Amino acid sequence: MVITFSICVAVIVLCTLIPLSRNAKWWVRAFDFPRLQLAIACMILLLTEILLLDLSNFSSWILLLTTVACFTYQAWWIFPYTKLTKPEVKSSSSQQRSTISIVTANVLMTNRNARKLIDIIRQYDPDIIVTLETNDWWQSHLDKLEDIYPHTVKCPLENLYGMHVYSKLTLENAEVQYLVEENIPSIHAQAVLDSSDKVRLHFLHPAPPSPTENEESAERDAELVMVAKNIEETCDKSQPIIVTGDMNDVAWSRTTRLFRKISGLLDPRIGRGMFNTFHAKYWLMRWPLDHLFHSEHFTLDKITRLPSYGSDHFALYTQLSLEPNKAPAQSGVDKEDGDDQLAESIMAEQNASSHNVHNPT
Repeated sequence: MVITFSICVAVIVLCTLIPLSRNAKWWVRAFDFPRLQLAIACMILLLTEILLLDLSNFSSWILLLTTVACFTYQAWWIFPYTKLTKPEVKSSSSQQRSTISIVTANVLMTNRNARKLIDIIRQYDPDIIVTLETNDWWQSHLDKLEDIYPHTVKCPLENLYGMHVYSKLTLENAEVQYLVEENIPSIHAQAVLDSSDKVRLHFLHPAPPSPTENEESAERDAELVMVAKNIEETCDKSQPIIVTGDMNDVAWSRTTRLFRKISGLLDPRIGRGMFNTFHAKYWLMRWPLDHLFHSEHFTLDKITRLPSYGSDHFALYTQLSLEPNKAPAQSGVDKEDGDDQLAESIMAEQNASSHNVHNPT
């Protein structure tokens, strides 16, 4: 019995220690994702140990305490994305306010259920739709929305990285860029709200670290960091900003935290839930890959995961209110010593520069 539990604890310890490395290999970074699943596994293992082990033996207590340590460490990462902590973004309060709502949807290029997605979009009626993995086939169907969403930016591709933006709001200075990899686009624009306020928008979908795409997370990390650094360097502090997309990284990873520290953007999920958007077909293996971050000028009206429509991702709906008077009461993750140097080294490895990111303002 002790041998069996020792093997189980050793596996849990290994899964906990591997992501401590800054190694960018895909199989190392993959352990950043299932922290919720590993925390649950630790809890099940802990309860089983209490029931079956002889607690009069010192070795049993070593196994118990090691399991508790692993559980505590995994839970520390995901705890902010539970309702047990204080929300980072305040809920909207004023009835007289300017709002912006966005649906972020990775459609899965081979998915042919465009009608279901369009029905969901018409039901939730967002101001802006950003779709990922969209090709010419998807564009031909999504173009049916142009009677309601006349302002568009289109980049159809057949490589799983096409991107489209459909907007009710006027889009200014829009540009498609290939920031790190020549076949991976991003879209940058400025939206004009009904109140005439202007919001800076960045839509991202970097490639994930995986054995079939990039062997390392370096390209993904560089794209996220260079956008964050560009926001820090070029942003007028009075300018509202939104960054959204499938970032192929979980909300609690070191890279996403670095993105938030450098950019100063807030995460409306903190204190409200994980809103796991991937994988739509396997409930046991889900984590938050689709994100929306915003500046402190906004408060939150609503954030919700939308119904399934045949993709491997759920779409994410977010509605924000522009309430800059609430900005002093909101703050994100503080930047620490060494964060700037880490960001520069990540960009340098890919010959990337924050100056190359289009500033739509």
